[in-house]
Amino acid sequence: MDKNKEFHTVRGYQLLDQNNRLLTSAMEDYLEMIYRNFLTEKYMRINMLSEMLNVKPSSATKMVQKLTQLGFVKYEKYGIIFLTDQGRELGEFLLNRHNIIEKFLEMIGINDDLLVETELIEHNISSNTLENIKILNEFFERTPEINKRFKEFKNSYLNK
Repeated sequence: MDKNKEFHTVRGYQLLDQNNRLLTSAMEDYLEMIYRNFLTEKYMRINMLSEMLNVKPSSATKMVQKLTQLGFVKYEKYGIIFLTDQGRELGEFLLNRHNIIEKFLEMIGINDDLLVETELIEHNISSNTLENIKILNEFFERTPEINKRFKEFKNSYLNK
């Protein structure tokens, strides 16, 4: 195989991945936020969702309608949003994915714009890579002496 045929633009990789993805990145963000709120409130309202994601209520309504059509939430106009079993399952995965990436970035010393960095990565990571990051996180948690050595190495490297 021609080595040059293996490379694509970022958008090219995203298009290749679309065959395996049911939701867009934006849909994932909405579902993750609904799930986050579900953990404490057990429901969500459109105005709460739009405030939490810094979008207009009309945009939130359109997205919730799409998620309803896909079977992830139950929503009636001017009503309350509830997660379906399928929505809870995927929402839990999305929140876990976010937390795994965030923990990894924190572990390697990313402090500035941690949320932005996490959000940019989480929608473009394969399940295999995510699982390996999760394993690495666990490794660093179980071996604090190695984590400490990494931080010392990083400090000396940056202070050359």
